[in-house]
Amino acid sequence: MNKKITIYTSKTCNYCDQIKKSLAETSINFTEMDIIEHKDIWNNVKDLTVTPITPTIEINNEFLLPGRDFFNPQNLIDLISDFKESQYNENRRALELIKTLNYNVFTAFQRLDTTLKNIENKLNTEENEHKSTS
Repeated sequence: MNKKITIYTSKTCNYCDQIKKSLAETSINFTEMDIIEHKDIWNNVKDLTVTPITPTIEINNEFLLPGRDFFNPQNLIDLISDFKESQYNENRRALELIKTLNYNVFTAFQRLDTTLKNIENKLNTEENEHKSTS
């Protein structure tokens, strides 16, 4: 499969420079799109991803964003190297993504609730200890 890779960058983005250097060192070919020079295209990317962050990587019409999809240059290189087009249609993939997102939000709220209960218990314990020594 021929991978078409586009990197949306900003001239002031040091992380963009790191990513481009790492990809070049690994002989991964890419097209660079400066977000100022290609503002209309970048606006479309931002509308789709709802995340205006550089470097945004587009690989065969799939978007990879730092912090969401990759965490360092080597992680991105591994993702690109292992990239295969999905056998599932966009609707099926969107459904699975929504289910995963719902699960992650639910889990995060459960952890938050547990943490808040632990804090509340600790405060109540300290308050009771304070009352008993008064």
